[in-house]
Amino acid sequence: MKRIGFLLCFLLLIPQVASAWWSSDWSYKKEINLDLKQIGTNISEDAFVLVRLHTGNFAYFLDLGDSGNDIRFMSADDKTPLKFYIEKLDLVNQIGLIWVKLPKDLIAGPNPTIYMYYGNPLAAGAQDPANTFGVSQVLRYSFGQDSIRDMTAYENHPAEVTAKLVEGGVVGNAAEFSGGELIRIQGSPSTLVSPDPGWTFSTWLKIKQTENDAVVLQHSGVAGGVTVSIRNQTLNLEIVDASGAVQLFTSETPLNPGNWHHIALVVAGDQAALYIDGTDVDIYSVVTPVLDGDITLGADATGGRGLIGAIDQLEIFKEPRSAQAIKFDVMMQGLASPLIMYGEDMSPDSEGESSQSHILLTLQYMSVDGWVIIGILGVMLIISFMVMVYKAIVLLKNHKENRRFEAEFMKLRAAEIEALNRDETEDDQDVEASPLLASLTGGHGRFVGSSIYKLYHVGIEELHHRLPKSVGADVAEAVISDRGIDSIRSAMESCLVRETQKLNSLMVLLTIAISGGPFLGLLGTVIGVMATFGEIAAMGEVNVNTIAPGIAAALATTVAGLAVAIPCLFGYNYLNSRIKLISADMYIFTDEFSTKLSERYS
Repeated sequence: MKRIGFLLCFLLLIPQVASAWWSSDWSYKKEINLDLKQIGTNISEDAFVLVRLHTGNFAYFLDLGDSGNDIRFMSADDKTPLKFYIEKLDLVNQIGLIWVKLPKDLIAGPNPTIYMYYGNPLAAGAQDPANTFGVSQVLRYSFGQDSIRDMTAYENHPAEVTAKLVEGGVVGNAAEFSGGELIRIQGSPSTLVSPDPGWTFSTWLKIKQTENDAVVLQHSGVAGGVTVSIRNQTLNLEIVDASGAVQLFTSETPLNPGNWHHIALVVAGDQAALYIDGTDVDIYSVVTPVLDGDITLGADATGGRGLIGAIDQLEIFKEPRSAQAIKFDVMMQGLASPLIMYGEDMSPDSEGESSQSHILLTLQYMSVDGWVIIGILGVMLIISFMVMVYKAIVLLKNHKENRRFEAEFMKLRAAEIEALNRDETEDDQDVEASPLLASLTGGHGRFVGSSIYKLYHVGIEELHHRLPKSVGADVAEAVISDRGIDSIRSAMESCLVRETQKLNSLMVLLTIAISGGPFLGLLGTVIGVMATFGEIAAMGEVNVNTIAPGIAAALATTVAGLAVAIPCLFGYNYLNSRIKLISADMYIFTDEFSTKLSERYS
């Protein structure tokens, strides 16, 4: 029994361990999931995750400390801190590029998870680029905004730089060459590489045109040198031995000018492999010398054979990287990064809960322009509902009173045509001033809310004006000419037109909401999509995780526009049908009243 009780306690503690919060000093954390099944097999080398933060996947830049001092990364157990390096963090433009080193035990699983903690204004900076990159990585240039520096612990900074730093790289900025610029790295013990155990060079390359003969990388040594070059649109490997003899190997995969391509050279023993975009590989049998001299990028050691193009994310390893590691780098760093998926942002109170709906999550990414348009649509919706309620009350009361009046009127004989007007009080202007008030309170007469009664009232008033002129004091023998009856009918028709105008008043606001609401929503969607693609252009990243939140938030304005238009459309059609019914009743009554006048006074 004791064992069973211990087991039950252990099982009860499992959810608490799984939902542990690393430190109470941090207010938020973001879940980041990786899909390594696309690589095929496990990676045995160091792997680096590129966390791209932007408004499409991260809405809390204002909660980050200065320079990202409060950023921390934890392993899936929420206890093991991970080494990381912030390449770029722009809180104004809301862009972040962070490299995180994955432990080998973590990348052994098909779907590893890491967490990014933030929201501690008192935290000191914890990024550690020197220890983020492994011992075998002797060179890494990420090309900052103002300078080019080696981010590894070896600090192999360039000795000479004439290339320009420009925006629009695969990750942040890039080094641009115009045919005469270069980057020179002085040889050092750390940059010495040999066929045994091997070495790896990789970078992102974009050529602007077909090259006759341009150097991407040249690494020299006492016993010879190795050059990676571009001829026409193909990647070439040139190996020079101590005697000056040149071996030339040409890749079979062409490079497209204007597009970024990932290229890698892996040397291991008597074999060399050229990788293009992580999938196309050419393997050659070679004899490479030990390289202990200078390294030049964009031109040869003399400054000739200049490259016209750009490079980004330059790396050199003193070990041969596997095909899986190179494929991982391409898929992780490239413009489309299908390996990484950004989860929700959580706080200690909300961790493990899923009460926040997808709609609320979508609204977190709404831009200011979108909120302005939704605000306008909200005002339109409120006004439209007020109009629909107002018109419904008036029209329903009008129709009800019309039916009551028509029932009473049809009981009258021609001789009693003035009977329904005898009980009217002297204050007739209340009905004209406020039909809604009269409909709600009952007003001053039995049929105060009836538009037909108003026609009747006008007809009786016109009749009174004509009776003294025709017969004097004897009303019973009164006679009105056909012209007089036509005049009475004209007055009633004028009243009918005015009543119809009153019935249709404010309906134009509903038509504006019906036709204008979807267009305003569409305008917000177009603006949101433009902003999303603008951010993608600035980030240089195109994938579902980048596009989806921004597009979803942009589409929210279209939903808001339809939410305004649809109820207004239903309400307008219903109210319009009631108006047509009341108008038809008024036309019929005008004819019936004229007929009774003719019977009585002709």
